[in-house]
Amino acid sequence: MTKKPTKAATRSAASAKGNVPVTSEEAAAPASSRAARAAERRAAIVEAALEEFIARGFAATRLDDIAKRAGVAKGTIYLHFKDKESMFEELVRIVIVPVVERLTTLPPPTGSVRDLVEAFATNFLKEVANTRRGDLVRLIVAEGPRFPAVADFYYREVVSRGIAGMRALIELGIARGEIREKNLARFPQILVAPAMIAVIWQSLFARHAPLDAQEMLRVHLDLIFGERRTT
Repeated sequence: MTKKPTKAATRSAASAKGNVPVTSEEAAAPASSRAARAAERRAAIVEAALEEFIARGFAATRLDDIAKRAGVAKGTIYLHFKDKESMFEELVRIVIVPVVERLTTLPPPTGSVRDLVEAFATNFLKEVANTRRGDLVRLIVAEGPRFPAVADFYYREVVSRGIAGMRALIELGIARGEIREKNLARFPQILVAPAMIAVIWQSLFARHAPLDAQEMLRVHLDLIFGERRTT
């Protein structure tokens, strides 16, 4: 018994011959599906790249390894990224930049500047120091000198934004009389030094001497703002 073609199959065949107009929904569906699949592949490539970079380092990571981990052909990577450097930059934009943006676009202070700085550093410790984001930062610290373009990109996208945010808070603290050392505004790096120390310490020395980064931060802020008054 011959199987009768379905209505959808008949319409599809007719459409292919140009006999039946394709509706906007039918035309859009394949493009949308392709876009969704492309987005999924891109996300898989980025995730695989993160794992490979952390495991092997920037220099030793190969696109072949990333493709294998992502489950795609190597040629597929070139549909999304021109080279390894552009892929690493995408990682920084996805993994690190949103954290910096959240931490540096703080609302107008309703409490003390110290409270804002403490919230910034605490969130940094929570979202970066002990996570894969921290592994990415450590990778840049370790291999940045050998790859200046990568270090320059990280400075533009992450470091400069963090410094600008910290300087603004320091200047506010000076204006409000909470910070007495005015030269601190020239060196905002000092304000977040404990957070960076925590990132580096975690990978190198934590197994020998675990670091209470939160307590170190408190002591650091006491030195800058003075000890908190207790009632």
